[in-house]
Amino acid sequence: MKKLISYLKENKITEVECVISDMTGIARGKIAPVAKFIDEKGMRLPESVLLQTVTGDYVEDDIYDSLLDKADIDFICVPDDNAIFMLPWCVEATAQVIHDTYDKMGNPIELSPRNLLKKVLKLYEDKGWKPVIAPEMEFYLTKPNEDPDIPLSPPIGRSGRRESGRQSFSIDAANEYDPLFEDMYDWCEAQGLDIDTLIHEEGTAQMEINFSHGDALSLADQVFVFKRTLREAALKHNVCATFMAKPVTDEPGSAMHIHQSVVDAKSGKNIFTNEDGTKSAKFLSYIGGLQKYIPELLPLMAPNVNSFRRFLPGTSAPVNLEWGDENRTCGLRIPESSPQNRRIENRIAGADANSYLAIAATLLCGFMGMVEDVKPSTPVQGRANENRQGISLPLTLEEALAVMSESSAVREYLGETFTNGYIAVKQADLENYRRVISSWEREFLLLTV
Repeated sequence: MKKLISYLKENKITEVECVISDMTGIARGKIAPVAKFIDEKGMRLPESVLLQTVTGDYVEDDIYDSLLDKADIDFICVPDDNAIFMLPWCVEATAQVIHDTYDKMGNPIELSPRNLLKKVLKLYEDKGWKPVIAPEMEFYLTKPNEDPDIPLSPPIGRSGRRESGRQSFSIDAANEYDPLFEDMYDWCEAQGLDIDTLIHEEGTAQMEINFSHGDALSLADQVFVFKRTLREAALKHNVCATFMAKPVTDEPGSAMHIHQSVVDAKSGKNIFTNEDGTKSAKFLSYIGGLQKYIPELLPLMAPNVNSFRRFLPGTSAPVNLEWGDENRTCGLRIPESSPQNRRIENRIAGADANSYLAIAATLLCGFMGMVEDVKPSTPVQGRANENRQGISLPLTLEEALAVMSESSAVREYLGETFTNGYIAVKQADLENYRRVISSWEREFLLLTV
C-alpha cells in the first residue's frame, strides 16, 4: 500500500472508488473515504457480483450453487497500485482504484475477468514471451434517449445542427463536438490514459479513439476506465456516448479492433519476424490459432445479442476469419509496418466487449496457435467476403455459446468454473432478451399475421 498511500496523499484525495469489472464490464464496488480505504487496505464483495447479468439479474440457482458457496460469502478485493486513476469529473478529489479478487486462502477468483487475463498472460510469461497490444475503440455520440422504444438520433453539434449523413475521416464533422472531446482528452491525460488518434468513423456521429501500443493488462485497465470517462464527458455536454455494437439501424457497427504482436521478454525482439525481416513461423501459426479458435471464444469478443447485429454481409464489419496484408475486408488484417512492428489486427471483437475478456481471448487464440503450430489459410487478395475459404463464425449468441460450451480447449485453458459461469451469465441475458417484444414485430406482424 506504500505507493498507493503516497499517491492519495500527494493528490489530496478525499474519496476512493474501489472497483472491479464484472462479466459485462460494469464497474462494481464501493466508495470509501480515503482514511477508511487506507485503514482497511481493500474491500470485500459478495461472490455473486461476478454472476450478475447486464440487467442486474443472477444466474439460475442450480448453476449458482454449483459455482459458488450457497451462503453467498464475500471474496477479498486487493487494490492494485498500478491501477490508480483520478476521476476529474468529481466535485471532490476522487480516485478510482481497480482491485484484484481473491478467496480467503489467497487464491485468485476464477470468475474475475481481470484474473482471467492475468492467467492468459502467465502462459506467455512461462514461454519467455510478452504480448504487445493496441486497442481501437469505436463509439457513437447520440442525443439523450429516455425511451428505449425510440430509435437513437445524432446529437446537435456546435453548428446547431445534427449530422445528416456519413462523414468518414471528416475533420469538420469531428470538430462539431470539440468541447466534449477537449474535456475527454484533458480527463484522459489526468488519468494517464495513453490515447492517441481521434477520427470520425463511417457512421453518423460515429467516432474512434486509438490507444498507443503497450502492456496488455495496463491497456485492458485503460479501456475499462476510458469507457466510463467518455460517458462522463458526454453527459457533461448533454450527449450520450454508447459502445453498443450496433446501436443504430442501417449504420455501421462499433468494433474494438485489437492490434497484437509478441516480443521476446528478454531481447524485446518481435517473434513474428525472422532475422532477415520476413514473416516468422510463429507469426503464421499465431494467425492459424486465431482462425481455429476464435469461433470457440467468440462470446468473449461478441458478448451480447446486439453484438451479432454487426456481423451482416455487405457491412463494414468482416464476417470472416480470413487474413490478408492491408486488407480491411478480412477479419484478421496485417497492417503495413516495419519488421520489428509486425502485428495482426483482430477486427472481430465488438466495442461492447469486456476489454479484459476480449484481449484475453485473442491472446489465448494466438498462443494456442503457436504452441500447436496451427497452419493458417492462404492470405486473401481482394474482398474477403467474396473469397471465403470455409472458415466461418457463429452468427447468433445462442450458437456461439453452444460452440464455446463444447470446446475442450476453452475448458482446459479458461477452467470449468469460468467457462460455466460466463456461459450461464450470457444465457441469462439471452433469456431476458427473448421476453421483450421488438418494434419490428409490432410494426410488421401486429396486423398482418
